[in-house]
Amino acid sequence: MDFELLLVILIDGLVYSSYLFLVAVGLTVIFGVQKVLNVTHGAFYAFGAYLTAFLIGLAANGGWPDSAGFLIILVSAIFLGIVLGVIIERGLLKFLYDRDEHIVVLATFAAFLVLEDAILLIWGTDPYLAFQPLALLGNSEIAGLIFDNYALTMIALSFVIAFVLWYGLNRTQYGKVLLAVIFDREVSMAMGVNVTKVFLITFIIGTFLGALGGAYHAPIISVQPGIGVEVIVLAFAVVVIGGMGSIPGALIGAIVVGISRAAAVHMLPEVELFVIYSIMALVLIIRPEGLFAPIKARKI
Repeated sequence: MDFELLLVILIDGLVYSSYLFLVAVGLTVIFGVQKVLNVTHGAFYAFGAYLTAFLIGLAANGGWPDSAGFLIILVSAIFLGIVLGVIIERGLLKFLYDRDEHIVVLATFAAFLVLEDAILLIWGTDPYLAFQPLALLGNSEIAGLIFDNYALTMIALSFVIAFVLWYGLNRTQYGKVLLAVIFDREVSMAMGVNVTKVFLITFIIGTFLGALGGAYHAPIISVQPGIGVEVIVLAFAVVVIGGMGSIPGALIGAIVVGISRAAAVHMLPEVELFVIYSIMALVLIIRPEGLFAPIKARKI
C-alpha cells in the first residue's frame, strides 16, 4: 500500500468520521445524562438537513450571498434544538423516565415515525439541494484526488465540538452539576439540583447537535426522504463501539468506523457495510458496554 493511498483513506475516513460524530455525540449526550436511547435523534438530523436546504434555497433565490448559508446552518440547528427539544422532552419523555427502557425505545421510535411523516407533509417527496456553501469554499487536490474544502471543515468542526463538550462537562459549574445528576439523580434532587431543568437543557443540547449534523451535512448530499433512517443506524453503531454516554467514546467510535469504512471503500468496496457492523459485533462480544463506557457506580 503506497503513501498516497494511505493519505486518501485517512482524509476520506476523517471526513466520514466527522459526519458520524456530529450526529452520534448528541445521541450519547442524551443517553449519558437521561439514560434514554433516543431513536428520534435520526429525525432531528433529517429536520436539520431539510430546514437548512429549504432556507438556503430561499436565500439564493432572494439574492443573498452564498456565505449566508453558514449563518442559516447555525440558526436552523439552534431553532430546531429548542423547538423539537422542548416538544419531545416535555411532551413525551418526561412521562417515561421511570418506565421500562423498552417502552422508552418504542415511544421514541413512534415519535421518529411521526416526525418523518411531518417532514413529508412540510417539504414533500422531492429532493432539496443546498450546494451554495459547498461551491463557495471550492476544492483542494490531495494525493491526486479532489476533496471539497467544505467537507474538510467538518473535521475541524467535529474536534471543536468535542473540545467544547469536554470543557463544558469537566471545567464548568453546570458540568459539575451534570456529572452529579449522571452519578446519582436522587441524591442530586435531595441536594437541591433542579433535575427537570437539567434534563430539558441536556435534551435541547443533544437535539441541537443532531440537527447541526443534518444542517452541516445538507450542502454535501441530496436531502430526500429516508436520510434519518440511515444516519440513526450508523449513529447507534458509533455509540455502541465507543460506549453509550461517553463523549470521547463517540469520537473514537466515529474515527474507527470512518477509517474502517474508507479503507474498505478504497480497497474492497464489496464489504463496506460489513466492515462497520462486524466491528460493532466484535466490540459487543469482547466488551459489551463499549470501549470507553463511563464507569458505573457500585451499588452496596
